[in-house]
Amino acid sequence: MRVASRGLTAAEAAERLERDGPNSLPRRPPTPLWRRIAAQLRDPLIIVLLVAAALTLLTGDYTDTIVILLVVIANTTVGVWQEVRADQAITALTELTAPAARVVRDGRQREVPGDEVVVGDLVVLGEGDIVPADGVLVDAGGLLVDESSLTGESVPVDKVASGSPEEEEDEASKVSSGTVVSKGRGQALVTATGEDSAAGRIASMLGRDVGLTPLQKRLAGIGRLLAVLAVVLCVIVLVLGLVRGQPLELMVVTAISLVVAAVPESLPAVVTLALALGARRMAARNALIRKLPAVETLGSVTVLATDKTGTLTEGRMVAQHAWTPADVEIELTGTGYAPEGEALLDGREIGPSDRPDVTDLLTAAALCNDARLAPPDDGREDWAALGDPTEAALLVAAARLGLDHEDLQDEFPRTAELPFDSDRKRMTTVHRLSGDRYLVVCKGAPEVLLDSEFLADDRTVVDEAVAKADEYARGGFRVLAVARSERGKDELGDDLEHGLHLLGLVAILDPPREAAARTIAACKAAGIRPVLITGDHPGTARAIAGELGIVDESAPDQVVDCRGPRPENLHEITVFARANPRHKLDIIEALSDSGEIVAMTGDGVNDGPALRRSDIGVAMGDRGTEVARQASDLVLADDELGTVVAAVEEGRRVYSNIRRFLVYALSGGVTEIAVMLIGPFVGLPLPLLPAQILWINLLTHGLPGVALGGEPAEESAMRRPPRPPEQSILGAGLWQRIVRIAVVLTAVTLGVAVWAEHTGRPWQSMAFFTLGALQLGAALGSRARPRSLANPMLLAAVAGALLLQLAGLYLPPLQELLGTEPLALPDLLIVGALSVLGYAAVRLDRIIHPGPGRRVAGGSGVPAK
Repeated sequence: MRVASRGLTAAEAAERLERDGPNSLPRRPPTPLWRRIAAQLRDPLIIVLLVAAALTLLTGDYTDTIVILLVVIANTTVGVWQEVRADQAITALTELTAPAARVVRDGRQREVPGDEVVVGDLVVLGEGDIVPADGVLVDAGGLLVDESSLTGESVPVDKVASGSPEEEEDEASKVSSGTVVSKGRGQALVTATGEDSAAGRIASMLGRDVGLTPLQKRLAGIGRLLAVLAVVLCVIVLVLGLVRGQPLELMVVTAISLVVAAVPESLPAVVTLALALGARRMAARNALIRKLPAVETLGSVTVLATDKTGTLTEGRMVAQHAWTPADVEIELTGTGYAPEGEALLDGREIGPSDRPDVTDLLTAAALCNDARLAPPDDGREDWAALGDPTEAALLVAAARLGLDHEDLQDEFPRTAELPFDSDRKRMTTVHRLSGDRYLVVCKGAPEVLLDSEFLADDRTVVDEAVAKADEYARGGFRVLAVARSERGKDELGDDLEHGLHLLGLVAILDPPREAAARTIAACKAAGIRPVLITGDHPGTARAIAGELGIVDESAPDQVVDCRGPRPENLHEITVFARANPRHKLDIIEALSDSGEIVAMTGDGVNDGPALRRSDIGVAMGDRGTEVARQASDLVLADDELGTVVAAVEEGRRVYSNIRRFLVYALSGGVTEIAVMLIGPFVGLPLPLLPAQILWINLLTHGLPGVALGGEPAEESAMRRPPRPPEQSILGAGLWQRIVRIAVVLTAVTLGVAVWAEHTGRPWQSMAFFTLGALQLGAALGSRARPRSLANPMLLAAVAGALLLQLAGLYLPPLQELLGTEPLALPDLLIVGALSVLGYAAVRLDRIIHPGPGRRVAGGSGVPAK
């Protein structure tokens, strides 16, 4: 197989993609329709309905048999439809979060979708990348690969370049699809893709079953409890009917119908659909949910822990100052990653020959560097950074002095390196000079590199550099120190990073995002405490946090240096500076252990453990590493922190809509049981027939109930504190609300029936229409924004259900099926007017008993008293 530094051509890659197919793993075949139907029919409450249908068939009650089977068909159809919609939503999200890969084509690095990688591609690997396909390394520098996803081995494996591509037997030079680059860099020649890769062979043997979310499990438990209560109450109805001389068959079917009507048997399917559609709505707002349970957890977030670079700031690093030990400071002009701008000394432009000390500093910064600058192309209007943005800023700084990166590489070829990692906080490279001389360049954090352990300079020089670095940091700059030494070949040993001479400092600014301050304010208004966790100097962290409103600059206790002792007042700390990966994980664990629900943002390999430990891990979709994405629950496609706030709002909306459906469905079910229980005591032997109960249940729990899941978020949703995570789904006064609404609906229904019975009207038909219309009125009263046209689906569903309810009174086939009689127009108008009380009951209850959701006072995250 041919190894070429230019990689494949675009034409070759297209031809191989057409021949071999996409580099994607085999997908689980879709669930057959019959399996979905069978799963719905195994539901215990559907089984009860089928038993009821069999009983009515045996007793010759064909009318009720037809109605019961109609309910079974309707519930099964809705359940299957919801499953299909949920699967489609999950599949769409999986495609949206597909990884990308860096390849060399036509001699240039470019980023392509992971499924477009082909055999023969030259793949560029860096820290944090997921290997997109199987391959053989042709170049490697300090490369460590985490192969635990394939082998279960927790320790990363050293990888070396192969002597030739044919050395496929050498495991140390092979990389496998799905493994993760922990450290270093490399280039691999792709040998297998898709199903032929190591990950593909494993994936072909596996299937993925999506389990119930915690919320669904709690709802299933509540459903079982309600079913038991409903059965007990319906047995009482059965006994009362038999005591009053009603036929056994009629009362058995009535009791069973009541059980089905009282319990919202479609609730688990409604919840699945609500979560999946919530995830789809988040995707439309650039928040890609990778795990459905995260949708419900988002509504409980109390702390948003965020990093700085690229999240609160633009992530477009710009080197603005460079300083040398000769006390020379230059200003670098220009924005972005375009290699344009000037290097100014005292307002005058300088070039490479004007200040040798500045030239040496920026030359070294460009050599000790793994980034590349990508010019505009068909899919990008501006210059972009390939690699670490901070390193790209150093390349741009060198270009603004007039230095060309490629020319420097040719003049000083790299022969060895010690890669950067977050523990060492420095990187060292070795470059060949003329003869047997070599240049050693080291760049890193000032607090590490400005140490006598590494530098051979006078203490005065080091102290001046430390003071200058602190000055830059207090101004919000990120500071890098650069040092070098020249050595002979025999002096290249294990102590490369000792005896160095300081070249100077580079001050890099990552300006705050324009919308960051508004996002922080929105978090505080929603009762979410923003916390900044950064590896930057405390002065830098404080400057950014103060500018964005995270910290009150007059409150020094809100900022802590993670290298010092752990603070006791953790709930008061809003800025954690100089945090390493271990610190980040400890902070998240401590916050979680104190009862907070933590959402953590991150983009790097070092963020992986903290992202996985947090309640909601949030990764950046554009600049984030694949390790961060794979460890996260939520991926921000636009890298905007404000998208997290939008996702929290969507999470609160989903949870509120589930509770809204519960209030509506359970209050209706309680009303039906109460009417059947109390009716005999007020002179109504059998208030409703079984077919009438099932018809009302079908109309009210069908489309109107499902449409409630599409309600928009309440206007005050993001001005209230988050719900307590331990709160029951029926907590915060929900079951009391159900009882209060059911009392009103029961009183109106029985009142109409008793009045009609005493005045010689068709009282049972009037009770039938009243109960259905009252519940539909309650559906309209349950709207989040009742004075708007939001969620027109609910309005259409209620209108359609009301027409079917009228049809049950006036269409002869339905009259015979349901045992109803037509109502005179005055009676219909009276019942229609009274049905408005269903709407009024819900709205007045919300006004009189607004619940525990209190507005957050002063944006402090503390509920108002």
